[in-house]
Amino acid sequence: MSLRGLWISGMLLPVLMGVGTTALFAEGEPVQTVSRVEVVLADQYRSQVAALKEEFAQAGMTNVHFQFAKRGQPPQNIGLGRDVPADKAREVIRLALKYNLGISILLPERLFPPRFVTIASSNYDDTVEYPISQEALAKLQAPDLTTEEFHRVYRELTSVPLEPKGRY
Repeated sequence: MSLRGLWISGMLLPVLMGVGTTALFAEGEPVQTVSRVEVVLADQYRSQVAALKEEFAQAGMTNVHFQFAKRGQPPQNIGLGRDVPADKAREVIRLALKYNLGISILLPERLFPPRFVTIASSNYDDTVEYPISQEALAKLQAPDLTTEEFHRVYRELTSVPLEPKGRY
């Protein structure tokens, strides 16, 4: 087999095997899913991992990874990738409000893979933390927002220049 033939075979094999396929198809329309959810919760939830996984699965998010803060309350933030469907994003907000005592900070979607979600991440500093009011959070929770509209609002809330705080 020629070098060109090997190259073509190497390119076609993953396609034929479905490797790298990121969306499921129902009647020709792509169905977007959440690829990964990372959650940090207060230590009080450590013994409830099975129930938590079940609740996230019922919300349509099965690839969930939990960490637990040894002390105190994790940050009240969420971060969403640019392709997280609006219905899943609203579920993320609901779960963050339930298990993390609220949401006061949004992390910009440019920091994350397209279908990634984080709740209560301490991996980011105040240079990328955008405070969110309860009114703005209510806008994101509106059930009539399409995915495109949701992310337009989310980007508007996370794109204003931030004044450096603290040691910066």
